[in-house]
Amino acid sequence: MLALLDRLGLERACYCGVSIGGMVGLWLGVNAAERVDRLVLISTSAHMDGAAFLQRAAAVRAAGTPEVVADAVVSRWFTPRWAAQHQDVAARYREMISATPAEGYAGCCEAVASFDLRGELSRMAAPTLVIAGSGDPATPPEHGRLIAQAVPDGRLVVVEQAAHLASVEQADAVTSLIAGHLEVIEADKER
Repeated sequence: MLALLDRLGLERACYCGVSIGGMVGLWLGVNAAERVDRLVLISTSAHMDGAAFLQRAAAVRAAGTPEVVADAVVSRWFTPRWAAQHQDVAARYREMISATPAEGYAGCCEAVASFDLRGELSRMAAPTLVIAGSGDPATPPEHGRLIAQAVPDGRLVVVEQAAHLASVEQADAVTSLIAGHLEVIEADKER
């Protein structure tokens, strides 16, 4: 991410990330605070159950494809009701997981397994909006609450009727929250 900002000639930027992308945002907020204006972290955590992710990485490597975990993963991404009403969308996400190279998927699992920024969140300077899905079994709202409480300028919003991919399941609500968090920057520029 930092290399991309450098290549684009951007000294500072706002960052929004979902799940492992939110973990990237946390890392940026802790380790490159001077490069971040505002953060939006959706369905993410400062620390996960490492053993579960290492088991998932091993299963994917043994099978040679993430196909072995695709159903379980997608079942955590959407609430059952939404998935039943949007079977085509859920199927596309399942296919995306299944088509991911096994080594890439396993590597992401290992990165998540070793990720732990809980003790460093107070170093974050950027105003941070944390969005959690009320029905997210992967990163329950408590994970977002921990982040929002530890970040000096953090705020948590729990989106109802949403699981891990709240930004898909409740796209309008999440988009509105993101826009509201970033509008402050535009208001500051106009002053």
